[in-house]
Amino acid sequence: MTDLTRITLAQARDGLKARSFSATELTQAHLDAIEAAKALNAYVLVTPEKALDGAKAADARLAAGEAGPLEGIPLGIKDLFATEGVRTTACSRILENFVPSYESTVTAQLWRDGAVHLGKLNNDEFAMGSSNETSCFGPPVNPWRRTGSDTPLTAGGSSGGSSAAVAAGLALGATATDTGGSIRQPAAFTGTVGVKPTYGRCSRWGTVAFASSLDQAGTITRTVRDSAILLRSMAGFDPKDSTSVDRPVPDYEAAIGRSVKGLKIGIPKEYRLEGLSPEIDALWQRGADWLRDAGAEVVEVSLPHTSYALAAYYIVAPAEASSNLARYDGVRYGRRVPGKDIAELYENTRAEGFGREVKRRILIGTYVLSAGYYDAYYVKAQKIRTLIRRDFENVYAAGVDAILTPATPTPAFPIGQKVTSPIEMYLNDVFTVTVNMAGLPGIAVPAGLGGEGLPLGLQLIGRPFDEETLFALGEAIEQAAGRLDAPQWWG
Repeated sequence: MTDLTRITLAQARDGLKARSFSATELTQAHLDAIEAAKALNAYVLVTPEKALDGAKAADARLAAGEAGPLEGIPLGIKDLFATEGVRTTACSRILENFVPSYESTVTAQLWRDGAVHLGKLNNDEFAMGSSNETSCFGPPVNPWRRTGSDTPLTAGGSSGGSSAAVAAGLALGATATDTGGSIRQPAAFTGTVGVKPTYGRCSRWGTVAFASSLDQAGTITRTVRDSAILLRSMAGFDPKDSTSVDRPVPDYEAAIGRSVKGLKIGIPKEYRLEGLSPEIDALWQRGADWLRDAGAEVVEVSLPHTSYALAAYYIVAPAEASSNLARYDGVRYGRRVPGKDIAELYENTRAEGFGREVKRRILIGTYVLSAGYYDAYYVKAQKIRTLIRRDFENVYAAGVDAILTPATPTPAFPIGQKVTSPIEMYLNDVFTVTVNMAGLPGIAVPAGLGGEGLPLGLQLIGRPFDEETLFALGEAIEQAAGRLDAPQWWG
């Protein structure tokens, strides 16, 4: 039998329908792979009994001809999504024993469509980080290695567990979240496909909040088609989320293979940063050539406020984080560290429960929201955010259908290399934060290997709620670049 952990989600769906293998066999193969890949630290909790029970139920529905769109498909869930009866920690000590009595809307829709729950995936604590090194469970390890080296590399962040699991064959797909690049950057680092949908396309209800005006759930998969299949189940209006948008969810998979002839692709001149590596610049040019060869028109565009995006993001996101994380006080749920009075209980609980990066962002956020600094920092950052969004609106109004950029400024870097330099770590988000600030959809697609034998990714940015065009363009790049498979060295 074919190695069931190396097929795509679409191939698994078709194989299950054709009875080439059962959902139980497919799930067991992934559970065995997870057991053999503990060195990657992708999962923080595995749920074998739940997975096998779900697989058996899926087999029964398949046999009865009642299969859902994801029937029998084993998935990993980022530990930011509340899962009823299954520990959900946001990879923070402050929530180390929290077991929700409710299910997030996104995961509920996956189970509704027949998906199988393999377990919870590693992430940066409260999704705050670009290398998944702030997790209280330790960092996941990238399945890729530099040629001739066994130095462990980051799988990216904050969705590093999701990207590592999919790249290593430990899930056919994974949920992820993206606040400033936390889907697209780890996907680029691991040779996987990462989709951050338009803000409001997927419900945020039941997902642990980082920055509420920026957070959006999305997918990490092996192929563009797989992401299209998975996103259709995850997306949709939810009355429990006031930011959820009430509009029909298209059949995203129908966009796969659609001609891109005549589409106009913008290349923003402001993304040609000083010091951009020749390797990344050449990758960008190659991507433009691939789309041109597929029939698209490539033009230079201007997004003049790009240079302010990173600074504005690191004001807005920590400000919202400081507000959202105020609820973790040791009184209502989560860790509690006693004190002589209520104030000391708060202080002790938060001091012991939060990690360094989370504390840093709470302090930054509280500072920029404080009296005397609110106008100077937070209000100004929100004004810049409006200008960034207007830049994109002007480009799209001029007839551009999508924008092509690099996904990351570098390939994956060694674990520990940047963890002591917050500014250097934040610069990893330089190509991705604008998309969140403007609420736009973005996709990261593998575009080949760099000189060190590591995956490199390209990013496409689309019009609001036009994920279909991104899937069509992403698949064109995927066809030109080919799929990437990590060489197995673990287990």
